[in-house]
Amino acid sequence: MKKLKVLVALTNSDNDYQLEQAAAAEEAARRLGIEVQVIDADNDGIGQSQQLLKVIQSAASSHPDAIVFEPVGATALPHVARAAATAGIAWVVLNRDVDYLTELRRTYPVPIFAISSDHEEIGRIQGRQLGALLPKGGCVLYIQGPAESSAARQRTAGMYETKRVDIQIKTLRGSWTEASAFKVVSSWLRLSTSREARIDLIAAQDDSMAVGARKAFQELTREADRERWLHLPFTGCDGLPKTGQAWVRSGLLAATIYVPPNAGRALEMLVQAMHGNTKPPECKLTVPTSFPSIEQLAASRWVRAQTEAARQSAGR
Repeated sequence: MKKLKVLVALTNSDNDYQLEQAAAAEEAARRLGIEVQVIDADNDGIGQSQQLLKVIQSAASSHPDAIVFEPVGATALPHVARAAATAGIAWVVLNRDVDYLTELRRTYPVPIFAISSDHEEIGRIQGRQLGALLPKGGCVLYIQGPAESSAARQRTAGMYETKRVDIQIKTLRGSWTEASAFKVVSSWLRLSTSREARIDLIAAQDDSMAVGARKAFQELTREADRERWLHLPFTGCDGLPKTGQAWVRSGLLAATIYVPPNAGRALEMLVQAMHGNTKPPECKLTVPTSFPSIEQLAASRWVRAQTEAARQSAGR
């Protein structure tokens, strides 16, 4: 049986979730006996399109059997998808709602499907986490992913769906990396409005941005300001064992959301489709979970500290 060759194209190599996606793909390849090449687009949507078209337009003898990719930009590259399918290359999209798949699946015989994290449910969990950590309400500095990202929009919509009305949201925008969050929070701290803002919690749409925000607060020169910010709870998403979950256990983060990497599962579905003649569903969603649980958060030291501070304030 021919050994399958798969190109896995990710968004960047500066994000813990993307690194885990790469590791999951390589582990699955070893287990499944397929050949995988992992590349990234350095967060450049145009560059990603050019990367993939160069592969598709190369000699047919050098084509991969499939392309598994996570889009950088606002679209999931429909023209590139059609070019791949026309060339007989299977096409799998990670972490994106894709409206062109139905038509391509009707037209081309190669496997074409998507597998995504349930981003709205991630947002709903984050909204519940905010409620558990702020039982008396408050204001959250919320660091979103890029505006063109459907994942960021869906996580925001889910968060607003479940957050309580006594929790206000102030948003900043990063690009799924620690450096981007450090930059945007540092810029915000230079504004006079930041000194007047009452913030009770910092929440980011991924763990790396939560850590980048913390590093921005660590750079403050006045110790009182620095300590005030760093004593607030920080939350993120992705919750990988060696990063997000470890940061929760160490106290760096108050909470995260475990988002299973889906690159490995995508390769499993691809092999089943190509070797077993099974047709995968058009889109499969993976299930996120809160870490720690919402119940544990409601009884955490972060909430006890707020209760104690309120009691002391009332006693003065």
